[in-house]
Amino acid sequence: MSHYRLIDPDEEFQNYRRRLRFAGLVAGLLFLVLFGRFVWLQVLQYERYQSLAENNRIALVPALPSRGAILDRNGTALAHNYSSHTLEITPSKTGGLEATLANLSRIIRIDPSDYKRFRRLLAESKNFETLPIRAHLTEEEVARFAVNRFRFPGVEIRARQFRQYPFGATFSHVIGYIGRVNQKDIERLDESGQLANYKGTDHIGKMGVEASYEPWLHGRTGIEKVEIESSGRPVRIISRAPPMAGHEIYLHLDAKLQQVAESTFGDFRGALVALDPRNGGVLALVSKPGFDPNLFVDGIDPANWGLLNDSPDRPLINRALRGAYPPGSTIKPFMALAGLELGVRRPSDTISDPGYYSLPGSRHRFRDWKKDGHGLVDLKRSIVISCDTYYYQLAQQMGIRNMHDYLAKFGFGRKSGIDLDGELPGVLPSPEWKQKRFKQPWWPGETVIAGIGQGYNLTTPIQLAVATMAIANGGNVYKPQLIRAWRDPATGKTSYAAPETLSRIDFKPEFLELVRAAMVDVTRPGGTAAVASAGTPYLLAGKTGTAQVVGIKQNERYDESRVSARNRDHALFIAYAPADNPKIVVAVMVENGGHGGSTAAPIARKVADYWLLGKLPEALKPEDAETPETELEDSPPPEAEAVAQPTDTTATTERPNP
Repeated sequence: MSHYRLIDPDEEFQNYRRRLRFAGLVAGLLFLVLFGRFVWLQVLQYERYQSLAENNRIALVPALPSRGAILDRNGTALAHNYSSHTLEITPSKTGGLEATLANLSRIIRIDPSDYKRFRRLLAESKNFETLPIRAHLTEEEVARFAVNRFRFPGVEIRARQFRQYPFGATFSHVIGYIGRVNQKDIERLDESGQLANYKGTDHIGKMGVEASYEPWLHGRTGIEKVEIESSGRPVRIISRAPPMAGHEIYLHLDAKLQQVAESTFGDFRGALVALDPRNGGVLALVSKPGFDPNLFVDGIDPANWGLLNDSPDRPLINRALRGAYPPGSTIKPFMALAGLELGVRRPSDTISDPGYYSLPGSRHRFRDWKKDGHGLVDLKRSIVISCDTYYYQLAQQMGIRNMHDYLAKFGFGRKSGIDLDGELPGVLPSPEWKQKRFKQPWWPGETVIAGIGQGYNLTTPIQLAVATMAIANGGNVYKPQLIRAWRDPATGKTSYAAPETLSRIDFKPEFLELVRAAMVDVTRPGGTAAVASAGTPYLLAGKTGTAQVVGIKQNERYDESRVSARNRDHALFIAYAPADNPKIVVAVMVENGGHGGSTAAPIARKVADYWLLGKLPEALKPEDAETPETELEDSPPPEAEAVAQPTDTTATTERPNP
């Protein structure tokens, strides 16, 4: 028997209404959730998501400034830029670095040296940084990659500016080089508040003028607001804050003079500094051997680095600033002035030179370079013939403290302040210095040998040049300066660097003239540099020097033929010319060169001949050799420049103080 249930229409209707109300409530709740989310996204979080959306569409790209050129006094480029295409990889965007490299090598040639440099840069950088894998792409390679670009996410070709040093090793130590920005550079820039200006910058000055004047040479980075598509490719530039190129910097250096100076060293190692005695401008600064700074721009490869770093000739050392050598007999003109000014000697005083000197009560003999001595010697003749015995006795009578204090006036024993990093102060010894350095007392015999520039005395070529400059110009100790002028790219205005006087030595005129006359006679018949200066149409004043590298026993004589090449004496020469109106000061040091008169003096002579006469050595003579231009266009004459203030006072106060 079947049972049937009758449907109550009213009850069904009520159930339907309840389900409808429930569904409506759920729908209402869902709508409220959606509306709340809408309010959250579109109202409360509007600015945030607008910014994110904009960033997906807009990219802020740094616009790198053009690095300022470095020019010599005549406008010859010593460091400049050129453009080239580079293939660059952002490892974090490749999706597989090794596969990307393998595929790239099938369409563009990548050498083993490129891989090594890339691996080194990758190890030194953060994974998201863009790194070059190949530089200097050909037009064919650029076109080949453009066709296949869709296959290589995170890889792109960029037009980059590269730094070039057209004179290679000739200016390596003075101009220096740029290299890739590393972590130390970033930390230093951050501390100085300059990091924002280096956004997107790959290179920075590492050495020489490139490092000393980095803030000026780098310029100001601009910003481009670029619209990009979903793949990251740029569509158009929306706005642009243009970059500001770096300053052009003019140096006192003369490119041809530098070439002359370097060529005259031949196969010798050594250093030369030439200064303008009227303002302290550095006309030439040579350290031989040098290195090719172009090797460092893209990152030097291990093979070349090993050759430079392991070479016994130490080409990476700037001998002009960091080479500390005994000054030898080049110290004698300064010792003579000290004796006169301190009243220890009168011009007419003479000594009898038997070929040696002994301290009172001692049997030890300090030998003169001339075995049988020079007989009667006065102060002037002591400089001309370089009599050691005269200065042994003078030093003992003067005392080490008086020697130290007087020689310090010329800049010995301290940095010259040249606008290059890395300078050493040398050593101007004193009892206090020895006690601090060796915990030992000062002995009288050490005073005697200090009188001829031996013992603990150590001097750099730049110090010798600065000291000689003070004799040449009558007592002004100028700070040696490389920078001569700078041109502001924003205004086009050229400003000039004013000379900086470090100190003033007030010589008695008669004493200074006596020493100057003696230095002129050094280069005349009978003087120690007569051969090297024979036939000069101008007056050359100078002093030779020979500095021991290894000591010899008391009863032995130095025999160059029995000494290994690297243990032979150093040759030195200081000079200025014309002696009656000095325009150039030269200090030359030739490592293991032997005698100053035969090795160092001829180098100084050739440098002076070119500067004063336009005379080139045979090796550098072109068919149409001309007398050099020695003044920057629109520059004040040297006499005015010594007191002139830069035309742009803002630039002057902001000029880096290396």
